[in-house]
Amino acid sequence: MGAIPTQRETTSRAPGAPAHHGADPRTTMRATLSGSPLAPGSARGLVRAALREWTELALPGTEHLTDRLTEDAMVVVSELVTNAVVHAGTDVELICRLEDTRSVVVEVADHHPSRAPRDNSGEPAYETPEFGRGLRLVSTLAEAWGVTYRTGTKTVWARLPAEGRPADEELETYGAERGLRVAEILAPEPQRAERDRDWLGRGALSFLAEASDLLAGQLDEDLVAALAGQLIVPRLADWCAVWLEDEAMGRGGWGEDVGAGAGPRLARVWHGSENRIEELRGALEKHPPRPQDSLRPASYPWPGDALGPHGTHGAALAYRLIAGGRPLGTLVIGRSGLPCFPDEVTGLVEDLSRRVALAIGAARQYARQATISRVLQRGLLPGAVAEIPGVHSALVYEPCDKGGPSGDFYDLFPAGDGRWCFALGDVQGKGPEAAVVIGLARPWLRLLAREGYGVADVLDRLNQLLLDDATEAADAAAHALVAAGGMPGPVGDGPRFLSLLYGELVPFDGGVRCTLASAGHPLPLLLGPDGSVATAARPQTLLGVIEDVTYTSETFELRPGDSLLCVTDGVTERRSGPVQFDDGDGLATALADCAGLNAELIAERIKRLVHEFGGRPPEDDMALLVLQAE
Repeated sequence: MGAIPTQRETTSRAPGAPAHHGADPRTTMRATLSGSPLAPGSARGLVRAALREWTELALPGTEHLTDRLTEDAMVVVSELVTNAVVHAGTDVELICRLEDTRSVVVEVADHHPSRAPRDNSGEPAYETPEFGRGLRLVSTLAEAWGVTYRTGTKTVWARLPAEGRPADEELETYGAERGLRVAEILAPEPQRAERDRDWLGRGALSFLAEASDLLAGQLDEDLVAALAGQLIVPRLADWCAVWLEDEAMGRGGWGEDVGAGAGPRLARVWHGSENRIEELRGALEKHPPRPQDSLRPASYPWPGDALGPHGTHGAALAYRLIAGGRPLGTLVIGRSGLPCFPDEVTGLVEDLSRRVALAIGAARQYARQATISRVLQRGLLPGAVAEIPGVHSALVYEPCDKGGPSGDFYDLFPAGDGRWCFALGDVQGKGPEAAVVIGLARPWLRLLAREGYGVADVLDRLNQLLLDDATEAADAAAHALVAAGGMPGPVGDGPRFLSLLYGELVPFDGGVRCTLASAGHPLPLLLGPDGSVATAARPQTLLGVIEDVTYTSETFELRPGDSLLCVTDGVTERRSGPVQFDDGDGLATALADCAGLNAELIAERIKRLVHEFGGRPPEDDMALLVLQAE
């Protein structure tokens, strides 16, 4: 297959271009992905979900979709998106379409059209560092593929036949190799000389496909480095090593004294013989690779005696690991007894190193987001729950997404003058948007309470605060859009809804006076010592929805043995098929069975019942607070 010519219309390997007109809109999936290392994995998930949805809807043509086609589509979309991310660096437009010709078309567009994709035919692999076997793999699986140029956009497309096509030798090899177990990939038999060339000609495509699957979704950069070593040794080299470097170092961060703490970290060393790994590591640590000006693989000093009497001579190459223009580290491979690596091996490892770099970049991005989320979550929740005289409290807080900010929040704090206040809230949505609302609501609750405002007044003012903040955000977005020359239309963050249960506790001789109000929140339940259960508030409007709404509160007394249960909708709306936990007053029934238990045991029993109610783990955040008069 020759290089694709640079032209403005589509050039395909087979007659006919992908159809664009007259298609059922339900059979077209469109998405915009950021040009980050996470894009290939996201694209695979979107295409797989689209094919599954079309099949479930029994749309015309889906009767011809097979598992084989789905897996082929995963490989094709992964290769095309990876190329776009690595070489364009822009957002990626993804389209997947089921056509009435019993075929599936995948289109990937970027906004850097100055360079056409090239394959690897007729050129040494190191002469084309930015392209390799990815497009060869696409051309093998697709019945037609090509590239289309428009103003400011380059689109690479591939059409896969739903019923398959006559398989040539390469396609048959791919189909057989793709079924290999992971263990066979991680521990292959060594190849040499003619066997190398034979394997590279027939199995390299499936090797890259399997490597992409293994590396995709790994969330730890050290695990990515370990997998890279297992993929390379002993199939392509006798040993390999992966150095990882801090992205903040850049090219100027490599000091002369690397051993003093600067420079890259030797994350992984792999050798065909485990007895040689530690000695090899010691030799490699003395000679960390230096960053190269070129992306071409560079020679690396042979470690000599560290490989034993049979490894005193050989060849070693260093590959820079770069994703999104950021240097992430270096991959070094070595083979004994050779003056240099064959071009076929050099090019294949180069293709693999691109996938390793993308996987490391994705793992680092996940780690950064997880760290930010943990810090943010700690700032949005109280460091400790206040102890209230005469009240025994118990709290359960379980965010659904352990790596991101929850939409639920709680607070229990002293407000001065013998008053304690508590809150249990649930923000519409999750992630950063929810964190913004919680970051507004929680400190304002404390401030208003300590200023002496009553329960209903606090809700009135918090409601207006949320409305004002949403209006200011919308105005700021509108001004920014106008300044940028954008078209008028709906802008801004939109309404920021918040359901909140907020109350005030004042202990007195013989009990605790409780004043509370529920704004669009599940109503609290009051459990008496005799097992009776009653609601302790009445429903009112969500916060941040209606302006000039007036909230009211209820006041009652908690006598010794009385327990107040407050929950978020992660408890009441826990599902088991079509049934929810609170259907038929399920929560009240469960609470009635807790008569005679202390606050911790009540909280633990309700939590256990909620978990046991559904066959799958909870899909929503869950928080519950029990307040019991002593």
